[in-house]
Amino acid sequence: MQGQYRIKPSKETPVTYETLLCDVQGPIATVTLNRPGVLNALNARTFDELETVFIALSQDSGVRVILVTGAGEKAFAAGADINELAATDAASGNAKARRGQSVFRLIETCGKPVIACVNGFALGGGCELAMACTLRLAAETARLGQPEVKLGLIAGYGGTQRMPRLIGRSTALRLLLTGEMIPAAEALRIGLVDEVVPAGQLMTRAAELAASIVAMAPLAVAGTIESVERGSDLRIEDAMKVEAEIFGRLAGTADKVEGTTAFLEKRPPRWTGR
Repeated sequence: MQGQYRIKPSKETPVTYETLLCDVQGPIATVTLNRPGVLNALNARTFDELETVFIALSQDSGVRVILVTGAGEKAFAAGADINELAATDAASGNAKARRGQSVFRLIETCGKPVIACVNGFALGGGCELAMACTLRLAAETARLGQPEVKLGLIAGYGGTQRMPRLIGRSTALRLLLTGEMIPAAEALRIGLVDEVVPAGQLMTRAAELAASIVAMAPLAVAGTIESVERGSDLRIEDAMKVEAEIFGRLAGTADKVEGTTAFLEKRPPRWTGR
């Protein structure tokens, strides 16, 4: 099955993907992992196509929020392709991990909010993909985990680094060391996901959340993500300098003038992204 995406939908030839679908509706893009027959397992082609589509979406000024989900009802992504993992040795394994890390880092730093819509199993690389997103919504039927230790491996696409940052060292180590798969309710309790909704309402709720973000000033949204990203590993004093720098940058924008003027005039703002 194939998906299509146009950077400028009116005229340009669409890019065709083998493992993804990409649908752009106004300011909201939806990227769907589209290998349901293998529970949307992440193979080398998927990583190549994720890289291509996220570069395109990051450069499309009309796209303000990106949703990521999996085709079918069973899985968001059930991990890396085991056939590919079985063929790795020390050198190719290192390269494979670095490739996955690079693509997920691109998603994490693309400059736009990315919402993971976890509709089923999110295991191994699938859980790591969700953690690389800005926010995570999960269906009640979702199951998440990092079972790599059962294969004689560790999480290699950022899982050992992002999970402790999200849910704390001890809780992360418990999941990483046991390979335990947890239900959505437990993932919510420990902070691995941000919200749990009935399965049939997942994409509707994601669209609502995306629309609430789209209503905000685009430069301020990007600036907020940048400030959190740049400041998260700094001393608080240095992180405050980053925040002040970005605040000052935004204070000189047309959108700040529009936002404050609209507030004083008691009308909706008209953002231009300038």
